[in-house]
Amino acid sequence: MLSIKQAVVKKIIEVKQLVSKVEVEIEGKVFPAYNYEPLTGDIEVGSRVLVNTTAVDLGLGTGGAHFVFYNQKNRDFSNFSPGHIMKLRYTPYQFSVLSEEAQESVNHDILKDKKTIEGMPVIVGTLHSQLPAIAVTAKVLKPEVRIAYIMTDAAALPIAFSRQVFNLAQKGFIDNTITLGNAFGGDYEAVNIFSALAIARWVVEADIAIVTMGPGIVGTGTALGFSGIEQGVNLNAVASLKGFAVAVPRISFRDKRSRHYGLSHHTLTSLSIAALTQVSMALPKMDSQKLTLVMSQVKKHGLDDKHLIEIIENDITLDALKRNKIKVTTMQRLIEQEKEYFQASGCAAMVALRGV
Repeated sequence: MLSIKQAVVKKIIEVKQLVSKVEVEIEGKVFPAYNYEPLTGDIEVGSRVLVNTTAVDLGLGTGGAHFVFYNQKNRDFSNFSPGHIMKLRYTPYQFSVLSEEAQESVNHDILKDKKTIEGMPVIVGTLHSQLPAIAVTAKVLKPEVRIAYIMTDAAALPIAFSRQVFNLAQKGFIDNTITLGNAFGGDYEAVNIFSALAIARWVVEADIAIVTMGPGIVGTGTALGFSGIEQGVNLNAVASLKGFAVAVPRISFRDKRSRHYGLSHHTLTSLSIAALTQVSMALPKMDSQKLTLVMSQVKKHGLDDKHLIEIIENDITLDALKRNKIKVTTMQRLIEQEKEYFQASGCAAMVALRGV
C-alpha cells in the first residue's frame, strides 16, 4: 500500500537538523508532517506539497505524522554531494553521499586495509530508546570517554528523525554519529556494519561505539520476524573484527505482551539464535521475584551456557538521566515505569567501560 495526497503547509512548527516539522491541511483537516530538506528542499507556509500518508492511514506508530514526498515550490532541486555511494538505491529518492570508505574520501587510505577494531568495546542494543541510558551512564562514569553512535538501517533511515540523537549530541553525551547502509545523515556515512565499526575505531578514534537502529522497530509477533534480531548479527560483526561485544538486554515488567514480559523474546532470540559468538551481558540487580523470572528465561534459552551473564548493581543510570534532564520513553512508558529497562542499558555501559 502506498498513499500520496495533496496538501498545503499551514504552519512551520520547528526546524532541526535539516528536518522541518510542519502542519499541513488535507481536505480541510490539519495534520503534522515532516519535511527532510536534503530530499525535498526547504519548505514554507503556503507551500503546496504531496505527502505520504501511508503509515497514518494504517494506524502505525509514526507519531501520527505524514511525510512530505514532493514540494512543488522546489520543482528544480539539487543537493550536491562530493561522494558517489548511493543511498535509497533504485528508488525515486536515490541520492549520493560521501561514504568514508570510498576512494574520494580523505579517510579511504586509513580504512583501506583495516580488518580489526583491536578490542574496542561495542555496545549493541535492539531499540533506539536504549541509546540515552547507555551514553549518559558512560559519560557520567568517565566524562573523557569518546562515544561514537552507529545507527543501522533497520528502522528510521534519516538520523535527523531522532530527537534523542540531537539532544544527546548537543549535551555532549555523543561525540560523533555514523549512519550505515541506507540510513543517512550521520557525521560519517558507512556502507555496512563492519566498515562503520572500522570508522568508529580508526577515523573517529572512539573509545566506545554504541550500535542501535533508529526509532521505529518492526515486529510481527513471530519468532524471527522482527528487525531487532539484527542485534545478534551486529554482535557477530563486533567479534569478527576482534572487538569487545556487549549486548543490551530488553527487560520489561510493564509490557502486557507475554513475549516481552521479563526478558523480551527479542533478546532471547537474538542471543540464542542470531549471535554465533560469545558476548557479555549484564542484568541489573532487581526485586528477587523479577530476577528469578529473568534468570529462568536465561537458563531456558541456554544463554548462561553460551554467553557471559552477570548481575550488577546500578544506582547511577536513573539518577543520571534525571539530573541531565534526558526525557526518554520506551513503548510510550516513562523511566519511572520501566526502571529495569533503563538500568539494563546503563549496565551495558558499565561493562563496556572496563575495556577502555
